[in-house]
Amino acid sequence: MPTETASQVVTDGRPVAQPGSLERGIDILLALSAAAHPVSLSQLCRATGLPKSTAHRILGVLCSRELARRVGNGYLPGELLETMTGITRLHVPGTRKVVLPYLLYLYETTRQTVNLAVPSGLEARYVERLYGHNRVDSRSDGMDRAPLHCTATGKALLAFDPALRRELFARGSFERMTRRTITTLTGLDRELAQVRSQGVAYAQEEFTEGVSCVAAPVFGPGGRICMSLGVAAPAGAAPLARLGISVRGAAQAISAALLSA
Repeated sequence: MPTETASQVVTDGRPVAQPGSLERGIDILLALSAAAHPVSLSQLCRATGLPKSTAHRILGVLCSRELARRVGNGYLPGELLETMTGITRLHVPGTRKVVLPYLLYLYETTRQTVNLAVPSGLEARYVERLYGHNRVDSRSDGMDRAPLHCTATGKALLAFDPALRRELFARGSFERMTRRTITTLTGLDRELAQVRSQGVAYAQEEFTEGVSCVAAPVFGPGGRICMSLGVAAPAGAAPLARLGISVRGAAQAISAALLSA
């Protein structure tokens, strides 16, 4: 009578191979790629059926190879996996083809740097950028990521995503990037309420000295925020209120286009 080993079980008298480390790693990556926010170890175990010790060990390997990354108490796809697959947290087919004409129009209208951001953990990840000729160097150059709490694109995402807001607010306070950075829960909560009221977010030299930006939310099918559209300019180079009108109009047009796509 056949006996069960570590690598096989018996089904109807035939040995069937148990999933190895590769298959288990793939299961974890698939679970991560389907998530909109960081996934806890317990959630990954429920989604994959893996024991915690096994999942934790595999996650350690995936993180070391930049295929996964730790964010707070959860996990997201890593930098290498995002680069290889183009994972952006936006699951709307044909999005780039729909969005790019509006980004180009916004650039032509403002002549400033245009950014399209999606949430990635507790950061805004820039998935499209059109640079203006008079741009000022920013901390996000070269890594295309920035904190949510001190950028206009990040504030737009936070203002309309309650789950993301709760996750960030659980920290209690926020890192100071410049002398203008909002670092308290009360201050940021008040600012996000204004964003929801006005439909526009501002950040004036809060992330990088000499750079001001304005952003607006973009909503996908179902009315949920999926990304934010922003314009960054040298501080004092252009009236932010005027830029805000252009950005909000472009964001609303993209939202409408995604709804009908």
